[in-house]
Amino acid sequence: MTATNSAPAALRPHAEDAFAEELEALAAVDDRPRPERWRLSPWAVATYLLGGTLPDGTVISPKYVGPRRIVEVAVTTLATDRALLLLGVPGTAKTWVSEHLAAAVSGDSTLLVQGTAGTPEEAIRYGWNYAQLLAHGPSREALVPSPVMRAMADGMIARVEELTRIPADVQDTLITILSEKTLPVPELGEEVQAVRGFNLIATANDRDKGVNELSSALRRRFNTVVLPLPETPEAEVDIVARRVEQIGRSLDLPAVPDGIDEIRRVVTVFRELRNGVTVDGRTKLKSPSGTLSTAEAISVVTGGLALAAHFGDGVLRAGDVAAGLLGAVVRDPATDRVVWQEYLEAVVREREGWKDFYRACREVSA
Repeated sequence: MTATNSAPAALRPHAEDAFAEELEALAAVDDRPRPERWRLSPWAVATYLLGGTLPDGTVISPKYVGPRRIVEVAVTTLATDRALLLLGVPGTAKTWVSEHLAAAVSGDSTLLVQGTAGTPEEAIRYGWNYAQLLAHGPSREALVPSPVMRAMADGMIARVEELTRIPADVQDTLITILSEKTLPVPELGEEVQAVRGFNLIATANDRDKGVNELSSALRRRFNTVVLPLPETPEAEVDIVARRVEQIGRSLDLPAVPDGIDEIRRVVTVFRELRNGVTVDGRTKLKSPSGTLSTAEAISVVTGGLALAAHFGDGVLRAGDVAAGLLGAVVRDPATDRVVWQEYLEAVVREREGWKDFYRACREVSA
């Protein structure tokens, strides 16, 4: 076995690594005012997310496909003293947008707290190295800073994912941080003061409303930006195709253009079942219990491409996406299977040019 000094490629590089060339190109031409400790100006951050062509011909790929004003408000919020809350149904790219905002503003998207029902207060404030604590008592050396504390000290962007999944009493540890921009450490008789450049991006799923709803005191500390589902089928097809292409490159899967027709069909199925009506508006449909988000469509198509690559001829076909589609739609076997079967018979079976799709879906649904 030949030794090598090259590090293995990351399966999913952080945004600042995956798009380092674009960030460098933007920084090189960015002559607009930048808030303190920002790597790019607000204009350049928005361009990084929305895409465009720079004066030197460098093409910046769009990271978010949606209304420009949403991105502008999000970026502007980070340049103020208010934190940013990205709200939306599952699969509306909240985490994706959060990561890319942090990468463009701070050059580091890794200062992350993942919210769950078991997230402790220490994940937001700080913890202790208990070996050091027992040996020497409370000290700076024994203190383990949280991502939020590190962001405060270094003037960077911290991220909190799924804020409403965190218990309410833990959520409220953010109130002093966001209002006073300080984090007291009473064990040491000290405090950490946020330096300029610090801010926080939180994401929340509006389907979780009522799980651990934000207190009014905490909600006032955020400027809320709602990320909508893609407005048109064409926009959603474009989003799915772009993300599948990015994921596919890292997995050595076939090129997306070979399967654009199947992507369009998957998106059509998702939108019709999600909206409860066919594209032409003539037939009302029952909706399944799942969200059928854009992110799930990306997963279905990526899985189909993997099937086509490893067990087919490399071209995405109806049979490759049928099983993933069934799994995405039928989450509750008792009710969703009926919805799916009715949709297949009433809509897919009668749709011109969809016979192969109907047969593939019937085969995996049997």
